[in-house]
Formats: sequence, C-alpha cells, structure tokens
Amino acid sequence: MVTIYNPYNTHLDTSRIIQNIENERDEREHHLLMPVFLNVAERHLVETLRDRVTYSDVRAHIFIRFMSLLLSVSQIRGPILTQLRSSTSIFTRKMSSIEQFRQVCVFLNHVRRIHTNLSDMLVPSQAAGVSACSLDGRASYITSSIPGPIEVSDEVLFANAHPSMSHVSPDFIPVLGDCIRMTRQVDSRSADTPPSHISYRTVVDTAKGQPFLIAGSGTLGWDQIAANLVEPGENALVLHSGYFGDSFAECLETYGANVDQLKAEIGAAVSQEAIAEALGKKKYKLLTFTHVDTSTAVLSDAKAIVETVRRVSPETLVALDGVCSVASEEIHMDQWDVDVIITASQKGLGTPPGLSILVASVRAMQVFSSRKSGPTSYYGSWKKWLPVMQAYESGKPSYFATPPVNLIYAFHASLSKITKSSPSLAERYELHRDASRKVKAAAQELGLKQLPLDPAFAANGMTALWYPDGLSAGDILPRLVKKGIVVAGGLHVDVKDKYFRIGHMGITAVEKSRGDVDAVVKALGETLAEAAAEK
Repeated sequence: MVTIYNPYNTHLDTSRIIQNIENERDEREHHLLMPVFLNVAERHLVETLRDRVTYSDVRAHIFIRFMSLLLSVSQIRGPILTQLRSSTSIFTRKMSSIEQFRQVCVFLNHVRRIHTNLSDMLVPSQAAGVSACSLDGRASYITSSIPGPIEVSDEVLFANAHPSMSHVSPDFIPVLGDCIRMTRQVDSRSADTPPSHISYRTVVDTAKGQPFLIAGSGTLGWDQIAANLVEPGENALVLHSGYFGDSFAECLETYGANVDQLKAEIGAAVSQEAIAEALGKKKYKLLTFTHVDTSTAVLSDAKAIVETVRRVSPETLVALDGVCSVASEEIHMDQWDVDVIITASQKGLGTPPGLSILVASVRAMQVFSSRKSGPTSYYGSWKKWLPVMQAYESGKPSYFATPPVNLIYAFHASLSKITKSSPSLAERYELHRDASRKVKAAAQELGLKQLPLDPAFAANGMTALWYPDGLSAGDILPRLVKKGIVVAGGLHVDVKDKYFRIGHMGITAVEKSRGDVDAVVKALGETLAEAAAEK
C-alpha cells in the first residue's frame, strides 16, 4: 500500500487531486501512477473552469501548447496523449480569455511542483515494503541552478507560447517598440537628485543609448562591437578575468583588430594601476571587460574601470560585457559613461535564450558613423539594424532579418515585470545580494572556499566554489541532480575540473517563496555529507 500526501499549498485544491489519485490509481502497476495523476489534474481543471467560463477565445494551437506543458510533467507519452487530445474541444469551449489560459499555466506550474521529488510524495508503508517511485532515481522536476539559462516565470513562459504571427503585424510592432523603449527609458530627475533617491527604470539605466535587439546568443554582441566599432588594424585592450576574456579577444582578432590582454590571476579582476599603465603606453580604440565572468564569478568594478579610462585615455571606447550581470548587478550606463553594454536574454533578464541585447552610447554611435570603411559583418551590421530599431520604436514596420517574434513577446513580459512592477529595480538588486550572501555563507559553513579571491570580486548572481579536498565533480554533481538541482561544472580552462558554479539570479533570487535558494543550500549540504561518508 502506497500512501500519497500533498506537501504543497496552492491557490487551487491540489489536495483534492492527490486524494483522487489515491482513490483511482492502479495499485498493480506503479508506472501508471503519473498518467493517472495527469488525468485527474486535467479533470480538476475542467471542473474548475466549468462554472467560470461562458465563451471561447482560445485557439486550438494554444490549447495544444497547454497540453504539451501538461505532458512535460511526465515522461509518459502514449495513451495519455490521445486522451488529452480528445479533450481539446472541452477546453476550447471552457476557457474564455488569454488571462484564464495564463492562470491555467500558473496552476500547471504548481502541478509540476507537486510532482517534484515524486519519491517524497510516495511513502511506502512498512507492511507492503514497496519502494518509493522516482523515475530512474532522480527528482522529476529539475531546478536550473546554473548561471544561465535560468528558471523562467510562468508569465514569461506563457508569453513565449504566443501564437505565431508576422513580424510586421500591427499587433507585434508595438511589442518590439516597447522592448526598445523599456531598454532605454529612465525616470526623470533633477541634476541634484542624490543617487539614493533615484528610481531606475531600465536594467542598464540609460536615457540616451541606442538599443539593438537581434536574434542570436550573447556572443553576437562581441561580433557587433568588433564589426561596427573597430576597424582592421586598430588596437583593442581586453581585460581578462576568466574564460570569456579569451573569447572576446579571439572575436576581435577575427575581425582584424590588434588585441592585447591584461590577465588577472584566477579569482581576481585586473587592477586599476595595470589598466592605467597599459593605456599610457599605447593608444587603444577600444577597451573591453567582462562585468561578471561566468567562468569564475569574478565581478569587475565597472565604475572604476571607466573612470580610469576617462582619466588616462578619454577617447578610448569602453565596452562592458554584461551577459552575466545585467539585471542582477547594478549598472548605470549614462552616469558611469559606458559606451557599449552587451547582454543576452537567458540570465538575469529571465527570458529563454536566443536574444542578443546591445545598447550603444551616443559616442559609440558617432564613432560608428565616422568609420572609414563599412562594417565587417553582414548580419551584425548596424547599417542594417539601426533603421529597423528606429522604425519599430516609432511604430512602423521594417525588415532586414526576421526577429524572434515569440521570444520578443517573452522578453516584453519579463522586462515589464522587472521595470514596471514590484519589487523595484533597487529592491531586485538587494534581493540578489541577499541570495548571494545566503549561498556564500552556507558554503563557508560547509567548509567550501570561493574561487574569487576577495569578496569585493564576488558576483551577486552566481557563486563559484572549489571542490573540497578528496572530492570531485563525479562525487557532487550527479548527487545534486538526484535531489532536483542542476549546477554547472568549471569552465576556466586552467582549473575547470576543480570547481563548480551555482546560479542564483532572476526569479530564483527575487521570488523567495519559490524556495530555490533554500533548496540549493539544503541539497548541497546533504550531498557533501553523503559524498564524504562514502570516501
């Protein structure tokens, strides 16, 4: 006899679902439990919506996405798929609005979490001696605790499931236009407003920068900088605090730049003295740095770097690689006088991967406009993309290459939440600092050491930890997966087998009620204890 209990509370009657599973499951075949669970959950949704809905406004393919979301809870695809498809007409009759569909998606997220750690939900009685059911011994819902792609909110997932539509549709044009505006706008303020009283409304805090939102990974930002701002034969200085310094340098060299690197020791950032010395010896068209290097969790002091450049070589452009920092670390593009910021959708911005986001300053755009030769990239050319960005922002369609329509809808949902809702941006940054302190303090209590050499160099959206003596990736990472937590192994080429990385940005840090950070801390403590006991 297997007893099932519900350890979660949701806004719908999930305890009733659990009870129905208890009543209806096939006791002879434990592998049938999940189809029964899904079947009962589906019926409960029908019953929940029946009295609330009077007409249909949900297209059939939206419903199929709903079915796919429901099915993704389970690894079983056969008979249950046929049964759920047969219910399409019920749901299309019963759901009256997109908002109700969103609520269903929210509910399904709760269903996922009920299903999380299925072995914990199935408690075998001592009399029966039946082992708890957990698909191949692992938790069925795996939390992404890597430093990107991160966990994504229900609202963003729902927006990403928007029906496919033309990129020049009157419905889509203002969505992309809003995304461009939300990347730029700031609250109005007087010249003497103290920083503590400023309410920033964009994740890079610029009123003047030109955004470029283009389909591609964060790496496309490197290509845009190299192709549009540096001409072949010009000098570039790359500050190296990890793996991505090498990559940025290689990209610049590919486009013909003469590249020098200033390399910090592993776990540190390049000093201001070293930067000043290098700038004093040679004229550089561009200086680049990785704000948070994902390979090391090292946070560079962006404000101090720009101040050094402006003091020693004011004409040098400064490019900030913010792929792992935007929306989790404070950035003030205009106030700090940063020329270019690049980022991507899948980290602090809380959107699925696939969108390259770049913001260029007025100075950078002037340098681009005064090039002696044309851009050295076709797809990444600002000559192609600038008219497109300007057109959509003004409410008009334009075309060079097809934008990722569904991803733009998802990005719009995330940006709206980040810039226009509670908590405020200032509060979000503090919540990231809170999550960071919690993970790092727990790691210290467990005897783990951080890769960053100084707390001043440690990022707030992720943590990099050395494996304890005698333990390796094989002792730690698989055990965490079995507990429903996925973290990342090392990436820095010199020490990649000696450390691991934990991501705690976006909703993982901001929505404490999810319990993601607590789950990581708990799983890490249990894993270390188990691994040590076997040695």
